[in-house]
Amino acid sequence: MTTTREHTQQDIAERTQNLRNEIRRHAYRYHVLDDPVISDAAYDSLVRELEALEAQYPELITPDSPTQRVGAPPLDQFERVEHPQPMLSLDNAFDAEEVREWRHRIGRLLPEDVELEYTVEPKIDGLAVALTYEAGVFVRGATRGDGYVGEDVTVNLRTLPSIPLRVPIPRGEETKEQRGRGAEGQRGRGAEEPGEARPSPSARPAVLSAVLSVSKGSIEEGPRTPARLEVRGEVYMPIDRFRALNRRQEERGEGAFANPRNAAAGSVRQLDSSVTAERPLSFWAYGIGPVEGVELRGQRETLDYLELLGFPVNPDRRLFDELEAAIQYAEGWIERRSELNYLADGVVIKVNSFAIQEELGSVGNAPRWAIAFKAPSEEATTRVREIGVNVGRTGVLTPYALLEPVQVSGVTVSTATLHNEDYIRERDIRTGDTVVVKRAGDVIPQVLYPLKELRTGDEKPFEFPAACPACGERAVRPEGEAAWYCANAACPAQLIRRVEHFVSRGAMDIEGFGEKLAALFVQVGLIGDVADIYRLGDKREQLLSMEGFGEKRVQNLLEAVQASKERSLDRLVTALGIRHVGGIVSGTLAQHFDSIDTLMNASEEGLAQIEGIGPVIACSITEFFSREHNQQVVRKLKAAGVNTERQAEPTVTAGPLDGLTFVVTGTLSRPRREITALIERNGGRVTGSVSGNTHYLVIGENPGGTKYNTAQEFGTPMIDEDELLEMMEG
Repeated sequence: MTTTREHTQQDIAERTQNLRNEIRRHAYRYHVLDDPVISDAAYDSLVRELEALEAQYPELITPDSPTQRVGAPPLDQFERVEHPQPMLSLDNAFDAEEVREWRHRIGRLLPEDVELEYTVEPKIDGLAVALTYEAGVFVRGATRGDGYVGEDVTVNLRTLPSIPLRVPIPRGEETKEQRGRGAEGQRGRGAEEPGEARPSPSARPAVLSAVLSVSKGSIEEGPRTPARLEVRGEVYMPIDRFRALNRRQEERGEGAFANPRNAAAGSVRQLDSSVTAERPLSFWAYGIGPVEGVELRGQRETLDYLELLGFPVNPDRRLFDELEAAIQYAEGWIERRSELNYLADGVVIKVNSFAIQEELGSVGNAPRWAIAFKAPSEEATTRVREIGVNVGRTGVLTPYALLEPVQVSGVTVSTATLHNEDYIRERDIRTGDTVVVKRAGDVIPQVLYPLKELRTGDEKPFEFPAACPACGERAVRPEGEAAWYCANAACPAQLIRRVEHFVSRGAMDIEGFGEKLAALFVQVGLIGDVADIYRLGDKREQLLSMEGFGEKRVQNLLEAVQASKERSLDRLVTALGIRHVGGIVSGTLAQHFDSIDTLMNASEEGLAQIEGIGPVIACSITEFFSREHNQQVVRKLKAAGVNTERQAEPTVTAGPLDGLTFVVTGTLSRPRREITALIERNGGRVTGSVSGNTHYLVIGENPGGTKYNTAQEFGTPMIDEDELLEMMEG
């Protein structure tokens, strides 16, 4: 006889599995199809509910659960992985004639009457990896390495949302029409427009009958789970996300990545997988290694099958039965590759049939049955007219070259980065040099090296300036770093960005004060440093005289400035914009120092001993506060009434909500964080999702359906805001 508890446990297990399937399906639509059908908030609520259930019932956690895409403890080193089937490199062809020569070579090894089909696929410029699945579950991920032995990066690859942790991906809402249209009708077509980084549903390929027969599935049901499968593909970083990452790196005072390929490779090979999880990485599958339980006859069928399983596969792949048609498509695609949101240095042309591939075999370290049709060189030569230095928000001084304009990858380039002083010295780049220029990652122009044999003797070596070119303040280069810095907080080249950072949401959070106002107030002289923000009230008449500033706008702005004076100490430390000091470090500092004064007077040695700080951050903090100007800014902030002390944390005593757990959904009369704080002050606890431990669901307008439905399943009482307030009063 089934007990009530057993029945409940069974219901919870079923709910947990249903949640996993729902989350996998929606993640697949978002990260692979780029066609989400629910909002981010709705998706997040599903994840939070699953997290809550797994936290309460840890025995239900499975390795393929979507909640397991988290960083594992840092590794000391990567373990070596021997590939069961070598991951070979490819021979290159640099023009159509060399592709024809390749076809002629392999033709001599095949019967004269053999008819070949060719697949053409983009050659993604990223990091090649091999993913192993057993009974449909992702169990190991390895880098290519030397082709025979790679590195085990499983914990890092598990964090990529585009790599499924279990296959096949649940299909749910997809229709037969969506899954059955697309690449099947593309045999032999000429060049078409390149696709974007992720295929749309209309680009989903048809599943060949051979694939369906060997996988013993149907279009509606999807294929059966393969017993063992090794999927090979490329981890890459989309160009727009690469640019955003570099902007964040620069804002933190950290070095920018040279190109998306380096960024992707470096992100995957992190010993701390939490770093990988923060990086905007994507994945495309391009083939298979050893496989059990599925028989595939060719490359085209393989890619279609992988996409059916739920792997992202590049939509620009094509199948041709004539080599000249394949070459024509490849040449057209290469010409337009600059329109893509990912790096590709050409295309790969493969013999489609696996049987013929096996007959052709390999020579050396490359298969005979494939050739990489590489894009033309994206380098050019020009002359360095002048070398200058830019000043970033955090004070980083970055040298750049003013060039005689030259075309590179179809773009006119007149400036290029020189990275840092060491880069210039190591390559001996001089003003007047003829240099080789490349668009690094087809994005950032950079000077590669000078052509010294063309020197005339008039070239001038570059000396890095000892002072900031914008403000004249002495430049410093911390020991062990490649970059020089201007530590002057009032430097005009930094001031606008510093003001923008100071008022941002993560810092002093001054509502209505953004980038445009920061630039305007600095340019008209209203602000000379961040402390002047709190003197805007003295300049009310000047503000009212400016175009677009009426009485109401000025009043709202000044009230927002006044309200920001009460921000916590950690917010103020963040707002000061000290290099290497963000929100987390500021919180750590605020726990160890009771005021800005004690922090300013802390020694470098004492700071370095604090867990989470270390010598580099300690040096940056003491360097910042050693500057007289920065000390003056702090004094002005104190004089203006800005809070500079750690506020005592409120003591939570037993209250009317003591021991009760709440979940809040929908829109209430005040911000969610205020409701949360109110509940906690009265002894209650707030969690993000409904579980068996939830005592009440507080419902506002437009509540989330998932929380509401889950509360009904658990029999959780539901109350509105007024009832919550009555409970507090009672």
